[in-house]
Amino acid sequence: MEKLVVHGGYKLKGTVNISGSKNASLPILAASLLTDESVFIRRVPDVSDTNFMVQIMGQLGASVERFSGNVRVEAKNLHSQATYEQVRKMRASICLMGPLMARMKQCVIPLPGGCVIGDRPVDLHIKAIQALGATVNIDKGNLIISAPNGLTGATIDLRGDHGPTVLGTDNLMMAAVLAKGTTVIESAAAEPEVVDLADFLIKMGAKIEGAGTRRIVIEGVEKLHGCTHTVIPDRIEAGTFMVAAAMMGEGVTLRRICEEHMLSITELLRQCGHTITFNDKGDTAVVESAQTAKPAELTTAPYPGYPTDMQAQMTALLAITEGISVVKETIFPQRFMHCSELKRMGANIKVANGTAVITGVNQLSGAPVMASDLRASAALVLAALKAEGTTEIHRLYHIDRGYELIDEKLLSIGANVERLVDEEEQ
Repeated sequence: MEKLVVHGGYKLKGTVNISGSKNASLPILAASLLTDESVFIRRVPDVSDTNFMVQIMGQLGASVERFSGNVRVEAKNLHSQATYEQVRKMRASICLMGPLMARMKQCVIPLPGGCVIGDRPVDLHIKAIQALGATVNIDKGNLIISAPNGLTGATIDLRGDHGPTVLGTDNLMMAAVLAKGTTVIESAAAEPEVVDLADFLIKMGAKIEGAGTRRIVIEGVEKLHGCTHTVIPDRIEAGTFMVAAAMMGEGVTLRRICEEHMLSITELLRQCGHTITFNDKGDTAVVESAQTAKPAELTTAPYPGYPTDMQAQMTALLAITEGISVVKETIFPQRFMHCSELKRMGANIKVANGTAVITGVNQLSGAPVMASDLRASAALVLAALKAEGTTEIHRLYHIDRGYELIDEKLLSIGANVERLVDEEEQ
């Protein structure tokens, strides 16, 4: 086990290169199993979630080579049963269901783990694959799925209790590309990561229309082929560094980003008084911290609304912004575990019924804190950059799930951080 030790109070200045999107890479890696030809994927971030996916794909018989941010996959001799030991570490492994069913007409996938931010059921994934003609049984913690005669297109509504499901949309899209006939996904997720997967599948020969809208139409084809694809920038990593710059920056430049994907994040930061200036191409931005920041109200919502994956980071910023801010979490109402740790550092936050009321304080103080999930750990790092004294963030493996080289990137712009062996966790 490792911990991150952050010595607070150091100003940030310089340039950060944003990595490829973790949330786009995972389904794209899974989708590479849809063909027996070679697939080449660029800008796959080197984080533990993508490493777990690559390991699972290897167990399923795919040949996977990884080098310098690139992944080459060739899945000639595929088999259809994943093991619990790998799947339990990562919830996104459920997105293997779609390509395995499309290609193999059967699969066994243990119910995944990997997340503690509230109930994230796989009901909609099961509903979708059943609608395409598969039978699903659960035995000893495994999803046992089969469609001996192959999958058949259908019209399926994927709306869940808290809005469209991103992974459910991904899974159904991957299953449908080789199904007989036409599949229509109603209430589809419109996130950029879904569009990136659709673009990848289209390069492989799939017929998909409507990605990025609430209605996606897929015409099944007989076979997909290999291709080369570059993953979109990680808008959540970019947003996290924007918040770091808003908290402690003296002019931080972010490169390899996409302005269009970040409108809700940049709009909120501007409302708080911070300055974000993009270049003409929209792939580079300079972030300047406000001299006097303003409080805000935010409500998480499906894209193009404010992303739930940026809620914790913004909470950290609002904790040191004078005035009263209100954060409503509509996607995962229990996603406030970072608040108790921020309070250990001196934040004034009250949480009830999926809403956090934040009264800004002048200063936070360093303290030992515990990361509980990926984005909560990012919020603790941000708070630690601002806090007086030293903060030790334990269970660092949470942040390594989704942030590539975060300590090195912070060091490169002037932060004082060090990754150490956590003797308490040994």
